[in-house]
Amino acid sequence: MKKGAVRNHKQSPPALYILCLYVFSPPLFHPSSFASAFRLPPLLSPPMPVRMIEKLGRDTQNLLAAFGDFWIFVGRTFLWMGRGSFRWKNLRQVLPQMYEVGFRSVPVISITGAFIGMVLAIEAYTQFKAIGQEHRLGGIINVSVVKQIGPVLAAVMLAGRVGGALTAELGTMNVTEQLDALRVMGADPIRVLVVPRFLACIVLLPVLTIFSDFLGVIGGWLVAVKSLGVPSEPYWRYSAVAVDNWQIMEGLVKAMFFGAAIGLISCYKGFTCGAGAQGVGRACTDSFVTSFIAIIVLNFFFAKLAKDWYTAIYGLRGLWS
Repeated sequence: MKKGAVRNHKQSPPALYILCLYVFSPPLFHPSSFASAFRLPPLLSPPMPVRMIEKLGRDTQNLLAAFGDFWIFVGRTFLWMGRGSFRWKNLRQVLPQMYEVGFRSVPVISITGAFIGMVLAIEAYTQFKAIGQEHRLGGIINVSVVKQIGPVLAAVMLAGRVGGALTAELGTMNVTEQLDALRVMGADPIRVLVVPRFLACIVLLPVLTIFSDFLGVIGGWLVAVKSLGVPSEPYWRYSAVAVDNWQIMEGLVKAMFFGAAIGLISCYKGFTCGAGAQGVGRACTDSFVTSFIAIIVLNFFFAKLAKDWYTAIYGLRGLWS
């Protein structure tokens, strides 16, 4: 009986015997040992171009998925805004956020606007002096501050000071599962946390832009008139000609959309941050970078749209015509 078993075992196929040893003894017969014993070629990794295309496709897919999730987040935010967000019990949540977003941002916004106006006066004076038009300096300084530099710099400073704080706060709540606790209690985190911050950013950034514009105009006047000797009367006269209600409203409307972009991006990055302190820090960085890019892109499209509308309504007009 034993001889027959041994004879049958010797007549069994070697491949089946090795397969049984591999199944019942994986530490001894792992794939690398099996391949080396029978001199099989190892599994080759894809060539470099294939790996690059694969990574590009995966990153594109993730980017499109995140873009879709962001717009779902935006839609839910506007949905909750229409569901009684302007009632007094909901507005009470907005007032503390207005203090954080608006009042505590006034010093940094004012200082930035004032020094930008001073720098514009210093840089533009030499060029205007060379052509004998330094008395027109007020027009170019004030229209630049009111239309472009004031709203954009106010938005950038708000994205750095408030946007990062919103992302860090909501990201910490996400990491510590406080958002899940709100959902368990039947409260939607978007209604409780996002809508008040979003409204505060929309309402307060135009107000902060007014502070930035005013201090920029005063800073430019101080340097141009008091330091560089430009006559005060033509300075203000040409400023009044160059800056009309259209330029002022254009800057304030842009500021409102900048505030909306900052609020939505900052809150979304906080809601979707990674785990741990590293995830929160990376979300804060992404929040500021994305907000800054959104501000620049929106500013370009608003400038093009406002120029076309202004030309269609008033026709082609020079700065001092």
